[in-house]
Amino acid sequence: MRYTFQTTLDLPIDAAEEKVRAALAEEGFGVLTEIDVTETFRKKLDLDGFRPYRILGACNPEKAYEAIDAEPNIGAMLPCNVVLQQTGDQTMVQAVDPVASMQAVDNEALESVATQVRTLMQAVIDRLE
Repeated sequence: MRYTFQTTLDLPIDAAEEKVRAALAEEGFGVLTEIDVTETFRKKLDLDGFRPYRILGACNPEKAYEAIDAEPNIGAMLPCNVVLQQTGDQTMVQAVDPVASMQAVDNEALESVATQVRTLMQAVIDRLE
């Protein structure tokens, strides 16, 4: 089973990130966390030259509330991650499929929320294409 939705943009990572943030906002998401994996590898592993790679932790507050209300411990699996990784002049954008990531949780109420968030995350990727 695939666990992400993805597209490739003919943009460097900074320009792609701007588009991703705008698409997330259009679907009701904000970015709670940002991880610059390239910089982390440089600082922690003394590894220079790793491709530009970022992880944005996106959250739709309404859907997060519904998920936590339905399954109090689900916060361990939040927020929804969106990955940007640049190769050459292109940036691949991947968004987590919340239905796939939450399959281990046996809770029908959570399944409904995950399905709704799946639709929103797919819409984010569709806005980029």
